[in-house]
Amino acid sequence: MTVLDSPAGHAVPAVGGQGLVPVFVRLKLTLLRNGLRQSSGRRAAYIASLVVTLLLAAGQVAGLVALRGHAQAETLVVLLTAVVALGWAVMPLFFPSGDETLDPSRLVMLPLRPRPLIGALLVSSLIGIGPLFTLALAIGSVIAVARGAAAVVAAVVAVPLTLLVCVALARSVATANVRLLTSRRGRDLALLSGLVVAVGLQFVSFGAQRLGRAGGLSTLEPLADVVRWLPPASALGAVGSASEGAYGAAVGQVLLSVLALGSLVWLWQRSLSKLMTSPDGSTIAAAADRGAGSERSGLFALLPEGRTGAATERSLRYIARDPKTKATWVAALAIGLIVPVLNAVQGSGSVYLACFAAGMLGMQMYNQFGQDTSAFWMVALSISSSRDAYVELRARALALLLITLPYTVLVTAVTAAVLGDWASLPASMGVSFALLGAMLATGAMASALVPYSIPQEGAFKNVAPGQAGLAWISILGGLVASALLCAPVIWLTVWLHVADLRGWLWLLLPVGAVYGAFVGWLGVRLAAPRAAARLPEILAAVSKG
Repeated sequence: MTVLDSPAGHAVPAVGGQGLVPVFVRLKLTLLRNGLRQSSGRRAAYIASLVVTLLLAAGQVAGLVALRGHAQAETLVVLLTAVVALGWAVMPLFFPSGDETLDPSRLVMLPLRPRPLIGALLVSSLIGIGPLFTLALAIGSVIAVARGAAAVVAAVVAVPLTLLVCVALARSVATANVRLLTSRRGRDLALLSGLVVAVGLQFVSFGAQRLGRAGGLSTLEPLADVVRWLPPASALGAVGSASEGAYGAAVGQVLLSVLALGSLVWLWQRSLSKLMTSPDGSTIAAAADRGAGSERSGLFALLPEGRTGAATERSLRYIARDPKTKATWVAALAIGLIVPVLNAVQGSGSVYLACFAAGMLGMQMYNQFGQDTSAFWMVALSISSSRDAYVELRARALALLLITLPYTVLVTAVTAAVLGDWASLPASMGVSFALLGAMLATGAMASALVPYSIPQEGAFKNVAPGQAGLAWISILGGLVASALLCAPVIWLTVWLHVADLRGWLWLLLPVGAVYGAFVGWLGVRLAAPRAAARLPEILAAVSKG
């Protein structure tokens, strides 16, 4: 044990490398236990996640064991391991604060050296649901492919090596990007990465469906031949090589994983050292970007004067500048386009599936006041009557419509073009408009009756502790109510199809547009007095984060 000088001038004992490991393990367990004690909702969510993970892990092991002796067992094992490793690499970009107990930025002021700190963090990182699932995958994989004593020896090395590479990969990515992800521009880059992965997942689903029609895993053997030499899949590939008697190849694959683990640990230590010794200048240039004038310019100049224009502009600027709001919108825009278009490309879609795009963007109307977080008090000060609340909600709905209406038209037209079903275009667009109006109505009402806070810390933590139930009530209740409000237009659409009156489907476009406009206006009108009357409760609810 050594002694370091603290900033206050007192001698602070620095724990040695071996002593840090049990300290951090106890710290991880203590923080986890105390976090679960904060609320019953958080405890229930963790227990439910653990149960689901255990069930998935058990099913995964059983399925892999059942594949023992199958010709394509090794192909599936190495590809599945590669997918899991990819998940470990990108999860820190999606959830940079998902494991707050291992946030390296919280350790900057402690008298700890990076090298022993890496070992302690690596061991404590093995505690959690993710490592448990990965361990089950590795164990099931080696059981599926191991044959012979040499393969068993390779399996004993491959299981912990695979787990360590995955954990080190996640921690090195998280540490290297911790400041990037906590800055505004950095979170924009993370958002772009998340969008790429989200699009990639849809193409993976598309490829899996094509794979099923193409003859199974045998078509993936050329890809598996390459992946089995990429860590950490190479560790499990070594088990297959040892089973086939290719001992030289097995040794080489194990060494590749060992080299990858060493490189990741070195990169992790280098990033941690830089984090603990370099100042954070991520926001220095922010002041230089501030504009000097307050006059509207560009498209904002087209907005009406008064509170409506000001509130609409504020909402649009939130979408463009606030990382969390931008992340939600970009995800909704991407998924709303991908789902109907990819289904259309596969030949299994329908033009009416384009309504999914309107639904994804319509959900942005929910929890309008919570999206302002603690800054909502400035808006609350300007609301003194139901009229003020109505104008505020109407302006927010207008901001949403300025993006959603052209987007809905675009997605519907693209889907119809891919399917070649232009006759259903007006009907699909009419149903989309009706759905959008219904979601504006229910979103405004949910914003007034069931507001909840969105924490500022964590780029993807969207509900404050203890308010998850409110979020579920707001969203699920609003979706059910929206479906009920859309029932007349949906019934008319179904009736026209059943009665073989496709020539009259064009009527659904004006009917849906008028009905959606009326329902949306009525919902905002009814939500306004409730928002004005519950202003103190709303302010208290959205300020908890």
